[in-house]
Amino acid sequence: MINPSMVTTAFDLHGFRVKRTIGIVRGLTVRSRSILGTIGGSLQTFVGGNITAFTNLCEKAREEAFELMLQHAGQMGANAVIGMRYDANDVMDGVTEVLAYGTAVVVEPAAESR
Repeated sequence: MINPSMVTTAFDLHGFRVKRTIGIVRGLTVRSRSILGTIGGSLQTFVGGNITAFTNLCEKAREEAFELMLQHAGQMGANAVIGMRYDANDVMDGVTEVLAYGTAVVVEPAAESR
């Protein structure tokens, strides 16, 4: 599995150089809200502020998609992911897909300039 510190939204990884580009990797999860979560979240909207029931659901979905992307990159032989992004779409009412994607690469420590 790839160390999360070897993932960046940038197109280079500080202190490393890209030795080989492998290709696009992704992690996809589809999540739905439970009835209790929906009721709890709906009640929190009356009070206002952070709706923790939905925040927790979104965080779990992103975390799962991220982990799946790391697994995919590792299976392809990568040791880093650059250009990482998230995307989310509603599949149907109460059901959301979360996609984590990026470019799988093999990096090596950059030679220090003298």
